[in-house]
Amino acid sequence: MIWRNVLFTHIFYKIIKFINFLSLVLLMAKTKVDKLEGEVCPMCRQKTLTLMEEEIEVPYFGKLFAFSMSCSTCKYHKADVEAAEQKEPVKYTFEVSSDDDMNVRVIKSSEATVKIPRIATISPGPAAEGYVTNIEGLFERVKEIIDSNKDSDDDKDERKKAKNLLKKITRIMWGKEKIKITIEDPSGNSAIISDRAVKTKLK
Repeated sequence: MIWRNVLFTHIFYKIIKFINFLSLVLLMAKTKVDKLEGEVCPMCRQKTLTLMEEEIEVPYFGKLFAFSMSCSTCKYHKADVEAAEQKEPVKYTFEVSSDDDMNVRVIKSSEATVKIPRIATISPGPAAEGYVTNIEGLFERVKEIIDSNKDSDDDKDERKKAKNLLKKITRIMWGKEKIKITIEDPSGNSAIISDRAVKTKLK
């Protein structure tokens, strides 16, 4: 009986992820894309850089532009988002309390700081990227970072700590634990699209 419940839950979670994927596909289907290939890569200097600009209409946020550059030779990649209209510095706080919250849309610019208490802080900087995702996608990115650091760490205690963090994130994503996520963006180009998100001016 236990293994049947686990199997059912696993299948249900896969269905939800597929629905999330479809929603992102539908969102991207409404975008206007400009693409420029054969540009000089700033890292390897080869003419294998592709520049892309996407115009996206996000409900309850407005129009934004997503920029990216990718090199097929050295794999250099950089991405960011910018609202079409100038926005004020902003702070969003959102409590993740169920697996349904994984669907909540998130817009994060490269200038934003994402704080997930006792798990991780995503800080702005030269390597920071901007993107449109959802709460689930945000957690998946954090899991990838933790997992990558875990595999490269020789310290046994640090590896154990990383494993515990990954388990904690999984419990949150499955609605077994609650946690508050904060996004602070001095550029105003970030948002958490939910009527439960608390929006204040960043001081």
